[in-house]
Amino acid sequence: MIIKNNSTSFIIIISIVLIIPFVQKQWFNLYLFNNNDISFHSILYYLSGLITPFLICLNSLNNFTYYKFSNNKINSKIIIKGKTLLLYVSINLILLSYLIVNYFYINFDFITNLFWDGIKFQQPDNYQLGYFNFFIAILLIFNVSRILLKKFILINFSLISFYIWYLQIKNINVDDQFHISKYHLTDNINLINVLILFTIEIAYFTWSFLSYKNNLSNWMIQIPQKVDINNIFKIFIFYFFIYIYYSIPS
Repeated sequence: MIIKNNSTSFIIIISIVLIIPFVQKQWFNLYLFNNNDISFHSILYYLSGLITPFLICLNSLNNFTYYKFSNNKINSKIIIKGKTLLLYVSINLILLSYLIVNYFYINFDFITNLFWDGIKFQQPDNYQLGYFNFFIAILLIFNVSRILLKKFILINFSLISFYIWYLQIKNINVDDQFHISKYHLTDNINLINVLILFTIEIAYFTWSFLSYKNNLSNWMIQIPQKVDINNIFKIFIFYFFIYIYYSIPS
């Protein structure tokens, strides 16, 4: 079932995300009193690290997955076609498939480093990555598999968020053996995780627009309307608040 955009739920989720750090701080203080025992507050504190990822995934699934674009008749003066369209399609499809493959590999890398200690897996070479990228690109072409892939991306985000939360609770430092450490954007790996998902969201939106209905079969698309651009604005606003949340010192 397609869940329509809901501005009210969008605002509610953002409000909850901004309140969580203060509630989480109180749970942490109560958790310290029972540091050596499993208590209600310790369970709350452990679970609190999953609240924000769940809300992010819920909002992304509801608002940034099932896109619908304006169905106005194509005006020959404002269309993109030919070599220009081919360039846009190629760049976006290659970029999005690369981001997705790399994001899944980050998840796999966390699993091997945290739970399969002593077992070293060789990083895929360029040929193997090329096969994976091609496979993901094929899935992105079809609407059903593209939506399914988006759901797996959100699950992937949740799992990586859980691993990071586990590292923070256990005071485990992320060193160079973790693939995510190769992103020198910031020392806050939660922010790296969010920024990667944000980039995928933008690329996913662009690809959804390019491949919407008969755009590719007709090999012409209309320049995005104002109502279509609003979706990008919502993505920026939402992840701006998520960025603020993960920037708050724990």
